[in-house]
Amino acid sequence: MKITRLKTWQVPPRWLFLKIETDEGCYGWGEPVVEGRAATVEAAVHELSDYLIGQDPRRIEHLWNILYRAGFYRGGPILMSAIAGIDQALWDLKGRDLGVPVHQLLGGACRDRMRMYAWTGGDRPSDVGAGAKALVDKGFTAFKMNGTAEMAIVDSHAKVDEAVARVAEARDAVGPDVGIGIDFHGRVHRPMAKALLRELEPYHPMFVEEPVLPEHLPSLKHIAGGLGYPIATGERLHTRYQFRDLLVEGMVDIVQPDLSHCGGISEGMKIATLASCFDVALAPHCPLGPLTLAASLHVDAVSHNAFIQEQSMGIHYNRDNDVLDYLVDKNALAIEDGYCAIPQGPGLGVEIDEAFVEERSKVGHRWRNPVWTHEDGSVAEW
Repeated sequence: MKITRLKTWQVPPRWLFLKIETDEGCYGWGEPVVEGRAATVEAAVHELSDYLIGQDPRRIEHLWNILYRAGFYRGGPILMSAIAGIDQALWDLKGRDLGVPVHQLLGGACRDRMRMYAWTGGDRPSDVGAGAKALVDKGFTAFKMNGTAEMAIVDSHAKVDEAVARVAEARDAVGPDVGIGIDFHGRVHRPMAKALLRELEPYHPMFVEEPVLPEHLPSLKHIAGGLGYPIATGERLHTRYQFRDLLVEGMVDIVQPDLSHCGGISEGMKIATLASCFDVALAPHCPLGPLTLAASLHVDAVSHNAFIQEQSMGIHYNRDNDVLDYLVDKNALAIEDGYCAIPQGPGLGVEIDEAFVEERSKVGHRWRNPVWTHEDGSVAEW
């Protein structure tokens, strides 16, 4: 079997789909994308196709190493996201060829279903109590919210009070037993994070995510030491080597690799195993489409330290189209009582409606994240 073609489509709301085809008619789908940089990742995928055309798609580890190592320059969000989507498609193709789900190829599932969480509150969080209660009423046992809007490097304590009040509102709405993930989104800098992290403690967060930017992760051991709840990060880390350094320093309790940003299923598995060596939990990042979600569920299925899975159905970014729109069988990723069954179909276990993808690709997208500024006009972290 030889790879003959890589086809890509930019589709709403902000995704990029990839299909790898072969001379024997077997194919696989993947989702190589960085939010807001879909066209750049698409170009990288087609540059990497020079290493793939004519190759045996079943040699996944070999092809992964060619893509990662042969170009000399390596790592980073664009290259690793391009590799991630290709890797997902290769695993999907191999599973389809053998007639088994990807998790069987990875050693077999250690769980039947995966606990899921949903988002509430939007970029600048508001009405979080009502939104959280609505999610719980749908059966979710956990949700995530943005903790704060813009925050200057040194800001007023009123901003801390506002953030704490929103979390208090959410906790009051759902009671003591529902998990609350609080995403700082890298918007909080070290001087303010020290106060905010401690004042959140009475509300027993399930975790606080990205309390500081990835480039400032070493500060975590200074600002988060002694907290009574877990710290999570990892969506903007792209290789096992970045996670290794984070884990060795004991700076994190939950790793959140994104299976469309960290080199795909192959690298995601290595990150999950590495985290398990440090007794650290896994909760893959996934505000993306159905292929990223399916890939995440297969890694979750075989990773004993996986405890919850993000998904983006109904998220505030999903205008025009949502996760299930692109599936032939929308039940393949159905969430019931806050859980999603591990996909059992061949490959990733989801069938993409290619005709619908073609139709929506004519609309495409040029999604960009908002550009925020502080009161003085300087750029704020989004």
